[in-house]
Amino acid sequence: MDLRKIRPGEAASSKVGEDRDEFEKDYARLIQSPAFRRLQGKSQVFGAGTGDYYRTRLTHSLEVAQIAREVAKRFGRTMPSLQQAEHPGLVIDPTVVECAALAHDFGHPPFGHKGEEVLNNILWSEYGLKYEGNAQNFRILMFLEKRAGSESGLDLTAAVLLGINKYPYLLEEEGRLKGVYASEWESIQMLRTMWQMPAGCPTLEAQLMDLCDDIAYSTHDIEDGIRAGKIQMNATFFENQRMIRHLVLEIINDPNNHRFGWEQVDIEAMVRKVMADYLEQWERIFVECHREESRTRREMKARWVSRFANSLGIVDDPGKNWKKVTLVIDGVEDWDLLRTMEILKKLAWVTLIKDFRVLRLQKRSEIIVQSLWNSFIEPDKGQWIIPPDWLDSYERHKHHWSWPRFIADYISGMTDAYAEKVYAELFASKSGSIYEMD
Repeated sequence: MDLRKIRPGEAASSKVGEDRDEFEKDYARLIQSPAFRRLQGKSQVFGAGTGDYYRTRLTHSLEVAQIAREVAKRFGRTMPSLQQAEHPGLVIDPTVVECAALAHDFGHPPFGHKGEEVLNNILWSEYGLKYEGNAQNFRILMFLEKRAGSESGLDLTAAVLLGINKYPYLLEEEGRLKGVYASEWESIQMLRTMWQMPAGCPTLEAQLMDLCDDIAYSTHDIEDGIRAGKIQMNATFFENQRMIRHLVLEIINDPNNHRFGWEQVDIEAMVRKVMADYLEQWERIFVECHREESRTRREMKARWVSRFANSLGIVDDPGKNWKKVTLVIDGVEDWDLLRTMEILKKLAWVTLIKDFRVLRLQKRSEIIVQSLWNSFIEPDKGQWIIPPDWLDSYERHKHHWSWPRFIADYISGMTDAYAEKVYAELFASKSGSIYEMD
């Protein structure tokens, strides 16, 4: 039995003997799913539909998948032992990594992190339940999505499911901020036990996907920010004391800052150096690109992606008796480059997400999500304004699907535009036609 190709939810009567590889089937199931298509209408940094240039969750996911696939192929050429590893969690297959990258943001609700925050606050304060994007991924992949011949879910292989599982924990454990809901954790934990995975350790494929997500975030989102004028490529912007202070505070207050050894460096001094080096590089490339800003923007992004991606490697993680995918130099972890990537991620966060105009839009998003929740949460009233196919699913599964979780599932599956459309139908004076298909 190939432990990597087990499909925990698939019926024994499903098709066998097809020419396609099992992981290729997973790829097809993912890109043909409604959840994948909805990513085009969900915010990355700028609201979906803001312009025809900026990234959405869909384009972001495709870019993460491209980076991850190329790195996985390089690992295959330079570390052939990864293809024949005895432990299923120490294998890196390009198709599995690509699938994991394509699906890693399925669980994000409309309006990005603000939507996630609002749903979690509502569920936790009123019902003692949690909402978290990574956990919602598995709820979608293993329960909410539908495919022919399956009761629920996409019936993905074990390798792809665990490749998406960046946080291999039960979310309901006290103090957990990220993980998997109890309803799906039972199956994930079963797979991890079959694979004999060390507690708390993700597979190499999950680690690679996660780092490629960070690479995209710290390069592509900054490119969008420069294009939008939120990041201004001049000394006045990069030496601004207020921005430097915010970057330092974001690093200090990050609950994961222990992962990067910040105690070993002067944080403010390093932030200033990274900012100065980044601007100096821009000015040099700007001249090389004949002072064309759009070409300079793309070239900067490409060089940083290449620098990070080409530095990815695998080292021992002796504290966990496991392997670790990380940025590597001369066979050891490259802490300096890891911290540089974190600073660039914080730059995107401080300048794009913490911008007061973006925060105003997020406040509007909060009002929309809260208002939709209030409209649906009373079953006697909400059932009349929820699509019939959702109610049919609820009736079939209500023995393990509480009404609050059902409403959270429904709202979180909306695109930004659809959430605004439903809000307008319920609260605005006029909206569209009742003959528009939901």
